[in-house]
Amino acid sequence: MPVANARMYSVTPTVKAAWNRLLTWVLCDAGLAWDVIDYDAPQPLAALWSRDDLGLAMMCGLPFSQREPQPLLIAAPVPAPPRYGGRAVYCTDIVVRADAPFQSLEDTFGGVAGSTLADSMSGHVAFQNLLESQRSPARPRLYRRWVGNLIHARGVIEALVQGEIDVGPLDSYYHDLLRHNDPAFAGAVRAVASTPFIPIPPLIATAPLPPEAVGALRESLARAVRAPELNPVLDRLLLAGFAVPDARQYLQLRHVAQRFSTPLEKP
Repeated sequence: MPVANARMYSVTPTVKAAWNRLLTWVLCDAGLAWDVIDYDAPQPLAALWSRDDLGLAMMCGLPFSQREPQPLLIAAPVPAPPRYGGRAVYCTDIVVRADAPFQSLEDTFGGVAGSTLADSMSGHVAFQNLLESQRSPARPRLYRRWVGNLIHARGVIEALVQGEIDVGPLDSYYHDLLRHNDPAFAGAVRAVASTPFIPIPPLIATAPLPPEAVGALRESLARAVRAPELNPVLDRLLLAGFAVPDARQYLQLRHVAQRFSTPLEKP
């Protein structure tokens, strides 16, 4: 029996509960008797995404583009904040400690940078890709040290607060959810730059689903954003709706990542 999960954007316990309520509503509306499972940190997301029984699960766009056979794209969230322009996109915010003197990305050069895991688009690859345009033969290294394997976005914020790093990347939707639902924790950091927008992590299936189940899921996701009883859930999730982007849009992420296979800055 397929399962559902939204661990990737469960930024706080209340946000996790909101995602679980939304997914439960969608499955019930679609007539699918699947379980919404827990898969909390520090369990590795890569292990979740390697499963073959996912029916409706959030997945980072990079492993989605790399897994073979590619999972089935069910839908992608459309974040509500204005900067997303009503599109199923996101970016990476480059953040520093709130009381740091840095006002721009360039101000952080020469310090200590950090990132999450090498297979994370928002937590590593997007940051490295942004920095690539700043390097030159005369300045091949921008930071004196690079701290990798910070695991997740909270790990980046904690490393900044503890002074272990000077700058690091945050998934912009994760960042916005934190600012909306845990402003005290989110307020410990601020953004000095952002990467260009790219396709947002989608809801996918790795289990073999019949076409009628896929159609029912997409229709129920569309109905969910019009259901009055879910308005508080959608507000907590900063969610405007769902789109069904072309899965081929995510191939660009795989091509970018091929250049950045290590969590350490290139020498």
